[in-house]
Amino acid sequence: MSFAVLAAVGVALAAATYTYVLGLYKNVAKARKTGLPYLVVPISPINLAWQLTFTFWVPLIKLLPKSLWENWLFVMIPEWAYHTGQTHWDRLGAESFLVASPGHLALYTQSAEVIHQVTQRREAFPKNIAQYGILEMFGRNVLTTEGAVWRLHRKITSASFNEKNAAHTFAQAIHQTKGMLDMWFGPDGAKTGTTGTIRSLEHDTMTWALNIIGYVGFGLRLLWPGETMPKDIDPKLAKYGSLNPPAGHSLTFADSLAKTLERIVAILVYNETILRLLPFKFAKEAYQGKRNYLQYMDEFLRDKIDETRRGVPQREGMDIMGQLVQSSYGSESKKAGSTGTTKGDPTSTFKLSDADIIGNAFIMIVAGHETTANTLHFALVELATNPSTQRRLQQEVDALFGDSDPSTWEYEKNINALLASHVGATVNETLRLVPPVTVIPKVVTPDAEQTLRIDGRTYVLPPGLAISLVAVCAHRNPRWWPTRPSERTGAPTDLDDFLPERWYRTARDGSREAEEEDGDIVDKGDYGGFQGSDVAASLYRPVRGSYVPFSDGPRSCLGRRIAMVEMGAVLAVIFQRYSIELAVDEWADDGEVEAMTPAQRRALYRKAQHKSRETIRGANSVLTLKLHGGAHVPVRLVRRGRERFVSDPEL
Repeated sequence: MSFAVLAAVGVALAAATYTYVLGLYKNVAKARKTGLPYLVVPISPINLAWQLTFTFWVPLIKLLPKSLWENWLFVMIPEWAYHTGQTHWDRLGAESFLVASPGHLALYTQSAEVIHQVTQRREAFPKNIAQYGILEMFGRNVLTTEGAVWRLHRKITSASFNEKNAAHTFAQAIHQTKGMLDMWFGPDGAKTGTTGTIRSLEHDTMTWALNIIGYVGFGLRLLWPGETMPKDIDPKLAKYGSLNPPAGHSLTFADSLAKTLERIVAILVYNETILRLLPFKFAKEAYQGKRNYLQYMDEFLRDKIDETRRGVPQREGMDIMGQLVQSSYGSESKKAGSTGTTKGDPTSTFKLSDADIIGNAFIMIVAGHETTANTLHFALVELATNPSTQRRLQQEVDALFGDSDPSTWEYEKNINALLASHVGATVNETLRLVPPVTVIPKVVTPDAEQTLRIDGRTYVLPPGLAISLVAVCAHRNPRWWPTRPSERTGAPTDLDDFLPERWYRTARDGSREAEEEDGDIVDKGDYGGFQGSDVAASLYRPVRGSYVPFSDGPRSCLGRRIAMVEMGAVLAVIFQRYSIELAVDEWADDGEVEAMTPAQRRALYRKAQHKSRETIRGANSVLTLKLHGGAHVPVRLVRRGRERFVSDPEL
């Protein structure tokens, strides 16, 4: 018996070794055939088991002689591109390279030329939906599907993203910003004053963004601490904004979503039964978050179905859930279902299931608040860290709005000028340096080879090749951007520096000219959503493919226009009357700061600037790029004229 077991184990090991070696041999041969540079690694960097355990293996690998791992280990570490910038690209001497492992062959690229081709040729290079399983836990959605099914999801969800709803978002962003300021300062402006340090900035920007998408996108009135629910609110909706868990729930709606996002990896790895039984805090939070969130969304869905069947008009705003439900339960949906396929429209026989509706609602809430909240958080920290940029932004806000009440600002009148000002440049620069999604996954269609033109040469890529568009490095690639030597660090380029002023530069400063004509590679289909550029016409227009914070082409982010509108509004409202400074509590109390000379204050603030930049460099991605593990940058918001540091022209 023992011999039989040993023999079976030996056969299994031999078979596994053979499969491993054969897979590696085949993928190395494919890599060599393309003519592109390639690295050979022992396991795929996108292997889920590796990604969950790499922190254990990497230190062990580094115990081996350096010559065995120094040329490839970097690519095995998630977010290597964000943390190391151009270092490895420069060492490899290439903008695109392949990684061959036993299980996968993958292309990594920071080439604007390649990124543009891949994002425009949707059918040749579809989204690598295998990497989006974590976002399909509640149902298929516009982010996790491809082909005809994706076109259906896109057609239905894109209807809500228009200029009318962008105007609603502008007004709601102003309202929610005032709510956030009231929370920080109190309604009379005296709560925080000049002495209160804000350590919850990331959490507060999350609340701000969730409140906006909750109301504009779903009609849910979510509250700031101290606020009360309007008396005329629909009782069915009141429970979603409650600051206490309503009957039948153990968490508020906002907390259920926050816990779901915080514990999303645990939710992906373990099923509900295991989460419920595990005696650990993370498991309890994951279980409670998911169960409460699903219960809220199921109740919301049932209410919307009932309203649709009774013919209740959709609410003002985007009403994303209403739009989704209408597509499957409305009168037009019934007609389509009874008559079959509409000529020329292959999606007309499809309907969204209830799970699809909840899945899309989840994606819209996540994409509509986490990405924008993170961008606002990083923008505020960067403005505190870079006082000269903050002062220029305030000057332009003053020129645009003066002392006028933000509630009187008009979207149609103000938005274009706002996004063309230093406010827009600040948002663009934040998205360039810390994009919510640092790598965009694509794949070569599995049924055919595809070609790419790179620097005048044609490369043939094998079917099924995984492609990582490394956006965060393309955003810092000196080949495609105007650049100068860094005044801050002495580096050859300033592309690692936060400089919104670069958006006023021109191509003659060193970058490639923007390509106006796309030749024959553009997918001309109308897939809904905003069709214009992400960058105001008067600002620097990067060459296509070099700036993709919202991706590009047919699968670009549906909410990109609305995100820019939100960001423009919140920055204008805050900096019209306030300044933001890095907190220096770690090194000196208020009395000590008050007694310092200007030179001493500058030296102190430079310590805070250094730590702020180091903290931001430590960001990592789970869903989006953000700070984790309690890392934060403490700040102080002060009324303009009461600054201790950022008004100093030498900072």
